[in-house]
Amino acid sequence: MSFRTHNIFGRFACASLLFLMSPAVTSIASEPEPLSESLVQGKLELLGQGYSFTEGPTADDSGNVYFTDQPNNRIVRYDFATGEFTDWMKPCGRANGLYYVSPDRIIACADDNNELWQIRISDKTHEVLAAGPTEHRLSGPNDCWVDRDGAVYFTDPLYKRPYWKQVIPEKNPRGVYRVSPQGRLSKLVSDLKQPNGIIGDAENRQIYVADIGAGKTYRYRIDEKGQLTDRILFCEMGSDGMTMDEKGNVYLTGRGVTVFNQQGEKITNIPVPRGWTANVTFAGPDRKYLFITAKDAVFRIRMSVAGL
Repeated sequence: MSFRTHNIFGRFACASLLFLMSPAVTSIASEPEPLSESLVQGKLELLGQGYSFTEGPTADDSGNVYFTDQPNNRIVRYDFATGEFTDWMKPCGRANGLYYVSPDRIIACADDNNELWQIRISDKTHEVLAAGPTEHRLSGPNDCWVDRDGAVYFTDPLYKRPYWKQVIPEKNPRGVYRVSPQGRLSKLVSDLKQPNGIIGDAENRQIYVADIGAGKTYRYRIDEKGQLTDRILFCEMGSDGMTMDEKGNVYLTGRGVTVFNQQGEKITNIPVPRGWTANVTFAGPDRKYLFITAKDAVFRIRMSVAGL
């Protein structure tokens, strides 16, 4: 999900006055549930706060993080070596979910005009990979994942925005889409209530999609044509954002970060001291820090495993 309007524009009416973060790191006295000792090595650290609604974190080759402050229409960059935060791109199409593609691209769910963007990091130019409304009636791309061949999978859940000038019908179909390496847009899934978080395992040809509206997460097989088949119910929990570690554990967000093993069994929950945890990614030079976006703040916690 991105922000919910009743949470943001009521509580944070002066979003334009928000400041950039201090690089100071603060330890938070929140302990994960038992059984997490094999995964969690450190304590949750507050990196910065004062944003409107943080979302869409993704790490580059050096482990630095790009994330969005969507109500303020900006992408922020966190330098892992220095701890500095900078406004990297503003405006940014009101980007939500992001996904880094080495060596010089970021895929962005830019829902200002219901588009999927490809941003060049070197010069911050962008091109539109998918746009709406079209014959498929996109209603606000939300989260995305990129396969090893460059195909982009993204969710389109419809969270109505107060800044939209275009009219999107309330019953507009929600779905999961794919943009092929040749640029062809196709709808793969149309029977979910409100698809949100998405993450894939390219080597094992699997993809996970959270139906946050139904409170469920599903696993699909990616076939040789890039279609999603053989759906199974992975767990009885929806999610805003998602990531995976090198052992195949799946990390869901909402009330903190909840970790499930490959069988869909809950391993642990990492509490986050905010009312809602939006998204998560692995970051740092060794990819062993879990970087967490939660409402007005961003956090990190040291893990024993690296990101997938």
